[in-house]
Amino acid sequence: MKKLLLTTVTLLCLCACVKSEPGLVKVEGGYIQGVVTEEMTVYKGIPFAAPPVGELRWKAPQPVIAWEGVRQANEFSKGPVQGARNMDAFGEDCLYLNVWSPAKSPKDKLPVMVWIYGGGFSGGNAAQFDGAPLARKGVILVTINYRVGYLGFLAHPELSAENPQGVSGNYGLLDQIAALKWVQNNIGAFGGDPGNVTIFGESAGGISVSMLCASPLAKGLFRSAISQSGGSFGPYRPTSYPGENMKLLKVAEQDGAAFAQAMGASSLEELRAIDATKFVGGPVTGGAWPIVDGYVIPDDQYKMYENGNFNDVNILVGYNSDEGASFSRERDPKAHRASIEQRFGPYTDALLQAYPVTETTVPKSGRDLMRDAAFGWHTWIWCRLQAQKGKSNVYLYYFDQHRDYPEGSPQYGQGSPHGQDVNFVFQIPDDSLPTNKALSNIIGDYWTNFAKYGNPNGDGLPQWPAFTLEDSKAMYLSGDQPFAGPVPDEKSLWVMDSYFAWRRTPEGAAWAK
Repeated sequence: MKKLLLTTVTLLCLCACVKSEPGLVKVEGGYIQGVVTEEMTVYKGIPFAAPPVGELRWKAPQPVIAWEGVRQANEFSKGPVQGARNMDAFGEDCLYLNVWSPAKSPKDKLPVMVWIYGGGFSGGNAAQFDGAPLARKGVILVTINYRVGYLGFLAHPELSAENPQGVSGNYGLLDQIAALKWVQNNIGAFGGDPGNVTIFGESAGGISVSMLCASPLAKGLFRSAISQSGGSFGPYRPTSYPGENMKLLKVAEQDGAAFAQAMGASSLEELRAIDATKFVGGPVTGGAWPIVDGYVIPDDQYKMYENGNFNDVNILVGYNSDEGASFSRERDPKAHRASIEQRFGPYTDALLQAYPVTETTVPKSGRDLMRDAAFGWHTWIWCRLQAQKGKSNVYLYYFDQHRDYPEGSPQYGQGSPHGQDVNFVFQIPDDSLPTNKALSNIIGDYWTNFAKYGNPNGDGLPQWPAFTLEDSKAMYLSGDQPFAGPVPDEKSLWVMDSYFAWRRTPEGAAWAK
């Protein structure tokens, strides 16, 4: 009786405090206290699910474990286990998010932006990103963690057998969905509008955005989506290549069984007992990528869009001018051709004609083949399918911010590599570029306008036309004044499209085995 009385008194005190204490809010699990500044209140390390450890390793995220009293939300949590990193900053207990809120009252109902980091589904950490610069533009900014690597994407026959849906492997995506559900249920306490949520991400984060736009499990969790160097419209394939990364559940389960054997585990109990750090730099047979499991990702995303099976939300999507510089390994034309033949088979000559090289070099025109195979085609076809099958707004961009190097220099012809856009979005532009600050501010305005209105345009900004099948324009984020123009290298994209169309035929599917 005495304990019950004390608990009641404690709750009454908390309820009284929450009305007077700035930065004190109630969320699923209990009360949290943020750090209050003149501009905004910042909350770090908020749990959105139970720690995925022990028996919860390789299971869908479970509800938050409640805490007593007030939890101080003033430090970032650990990021997910990954790579050869400082393990003090990473751990299995990683399912936390962070909130930057400029709202003065829960009644403000500000638009919400949720950032999903990249890292090839093998790395990344929400603590890398400061949400304050974007939040200053009138949005609530949320960054989330999700499991990566073998802990986030391991499929295995026994894991599928113990799962009520009979699947395994997409735990990292389920983490993202759990975080978005948390936003729906809790962001109102921070002054956010759960009816106006925009998800955005780059690389694996942009690919995640694409997958969430297709997943039935994410339906209704966001109104708009921004994908930077993302998209996942390639057909599944047993051997993965950039842009053709997806595997079927059965293939991924076989990889997972080989991984477990290589780790010396003869049962799930033994596999779950292995220290998480042992998975880093260990056997590479299991892979770390989302899969077509029939549940989180029901099918080939291209086919889903063709059939109208997707979440019809506003999209703003694009890629960087020289992504191929990050993904084209061969510098010798003969080696370049050999790698193209290995992946593209009978389409080699057509693609090399569309993306030419010289007798002695692989210039940007040749590197663009990998740019488009990995990102450009996926972004462009996403726009086309959305414009054809959906009703929401579609905007396409081309990020091209670089120095013009003199002809004959080693850097001649270089464009914007993979990932260069991220700092511009987060208002940390590259100081080595003369137009960095102006363009970074414009991009920040475009992104936050899109979150507010489903349209990036606003006063004082260069007009960004919507993408339509009849007028397929892209916005060139270049120099200090972006401009609209034709889709870059669209003739080459049609050649790439013919390859992917062939890959979906019985002949193409059989060839890729």
